[in-house]
Amino acid sequence: MKEITDTINESRRTLIRNGITIAAVGAVAATGLLKSGPARAQSKASQAVAMYQPTPHGKDQCDNCIHFVPGKTPTANGTCKVVEGDIAPQGWCVMYARKA
Repeated sequence: MKEITDTINESRRTLIRNGITIAAVGAVAATGLLKSGPARAQSKASQAVAMYQPTPHGKDQCDNCIHFVPGKTPTANGTCKVVEGDIAPQGWCVMYARKA
């Protein structure tokens, strides 16, 4: 009977030791994954990729898009947060997202 008890205790110790090792390795790996640095700026899409056009798409146009940065006057070209180059206020592209 003592042999069975010794075997069970040894198995239990091995299980606990392996469990602690796995938990420690998991914790170290998780801390490496959770560390985050500053967000990297993504490059803007080209006008060709965004299928930009200088004319509106129905009622949808750049001056009522969340990505549009207006020029100095309401009719002046502005810029876009996601598409490169000069952007007409009455332009449109597939990145269009209406302001709320």
